[in-house]
Amino acid sequence: MTGIFKQKNPANLLLLLIVGILLKLPMFMTPHNPVLRPADGMLFGALLRFLSPAAKSMPLFFPVITFALLFAQAAVLNRFINTQRMMTKLTYLPGMAYLLITSLLPEWNYFSAPLLINSILLFILSNLFGIYNKQNAKANIFNIGLALGIAGFLFISSLTFVVWILLAMAVMRPFRLNEWLICLLGITTPFYFYAIYTVIDGKWSWQEFIPSITLGVPSLKQSAWLAGSVFLMMVPFLIGGYYVQENLRRMLINVRKGWSLLLLYLLTALLLPFVNTSDTFENWIMAIVPMAAFHACTYLYSTWRVFAPLLFWITTGFVLAYQYYGPGW
Repeated sequence: MTGIFKQKNPANLLLLLIVGILLKLPMFMTPHNPVLRPADGMLFGALLRFLSPAAKSMPLFFPVITFALLFAQAAVLNRFINTQRMMTKLTYLPGMAYLLITSLLPEWNYFSAPLLINSILLFILSNLFGIYNKQNAKANIFNIGLALGIAGFLFISSLTFVVWILLAMAVMRPFRLNEWLICLLGITTPFYFYAIYTVIDGKWSWQEFIPSITLGVPSLKQSAWLAGSVFLMMVPFLIGGYYVQENLRRMLINVRKGWSLLLLYLLTALLLPFVNTSDTFENWIMAIVPMAAFHACTYLYSTWRVFAPLLFWITTGFVLAYQYYGPGW
């Protein structure tokens, strides 16, 4: 299977769709209705209220939307990796890795605000690459900030990614104070218009306007299944990181900077669950985009021929065991 996805064949996109459906079949068999959580933003709450009537008449409504989002994100990530020449060969491995990793935990297959944020973060990631060596990148930088500001209304904790964006700008461009201010202006623009709306509506209050952000340690239920999922995520990630480091000297400067961006992205996403903590795993899905990129390198650069297919089938077997013989979805 990994040998097929190593090829840049347009038909592999259809195969990726079929593999994704088979891996995530239980999400259609036992539909999950999303629940609004305290950390979810007002925009996500409004979206749920808008979509709920359709979900009541069609039980598979949210599972279909969720799968469409996951598949679209896998395709966009795959196209991004190939377009930016992040790996030495054009493949469908990043998309495959994304769908495979998101199948390791059931919470990553629920319709949630963090899942929507992944689409926004992919947009931001693409624009961050676009500002490298660009003479006038002010429009891109403003759009980056604006996207993150909108994300804050979907999921409050996502505003933590402002740290990643500023660090990424420092990596991709020489420091220019006006560009950093433009980025911050973009982030605050949605809050500015929301403030105007609340004043006109007569409901102005600082408590409603300022995001509520708290820090804490997540209280997660431990299990052997969780340990297995973490193991199958971390080992390929570490191996992929090793292969990236080995190939850095043969990469172009922009590609090296790109892998630095992905690593900063991952580190920021791993800190996110400690902001407005919860006892579920939905928040951790925001770390899967960069994680899938490193996993793809493990499948591509592995020198031991049987390792890549063995890793794929072990992970797939674990996912199926989790779904049908373990706690289930």
